[in-house]
Amino acid sequence: MCKGLAALPATCLERAKGIKTKLGILLQKPELITDYIIPYSDKTEKLAKPQRPSQIEAMKWRESLEKLLMNNYGQVAFKTFLQSEHSEENIEFWMACEDFKATKSPIQMVSKAKKIYEDFMEKEAPKEINVDHYTKEVTVKCLAEPSTSTFELAQKRVLNLMEKDSFSRFLKSELYLELIK
Repeated sequence: MCKGLAALPATCLERAKGIKTKLGILLQKPELITDYIIPYSDKTEKLAKPQRPSQIEAMKWRESLEKLLMNNYGQVAFKTFLQSEHSEENIEFWMACEDFKATKSPIQMVSKAKKIYEDFMEKEAPKEINVDHYTKEVTVKCLAEPSTSTFELAQKRVLNLMEKDSFSRFLKSELYLELIK
């Protein structure tokens, strides 16, 4: 935790500035509920604002969580919904795993694997996901030699958890219903 302003590391200050900006945006009166969607990334580069899907495209998301997650706007909308429920660690883990699987450099793969494990799977991790002991054990063994399948089991478990738990509530949410109007 940050103790004093002078002792704040640069990343903590950057995160605080990002939060301040997001809060400022939320104070503006949006015309639609979907205007509340704010893309977030741990990366410092600016993300292009995802294109709002057509009504038909958004309606296809009902078919499966995978269809929703294949769409950038769908990912952001679902993450925004999960943030409102204080359970965004699942989608953040899923997205971190997708980014990890796209990594080509073995050196980057090792550092990303370590960060994902520390952020999401370690006991008392800042964004600890809810996976069983067996899944954690398998993942720890895979960390010895990271590959694109290192987090495969954990990612599948989290995807199933989101699909069974949060996805049905998302489809009934005001945010989603606004998209399909």
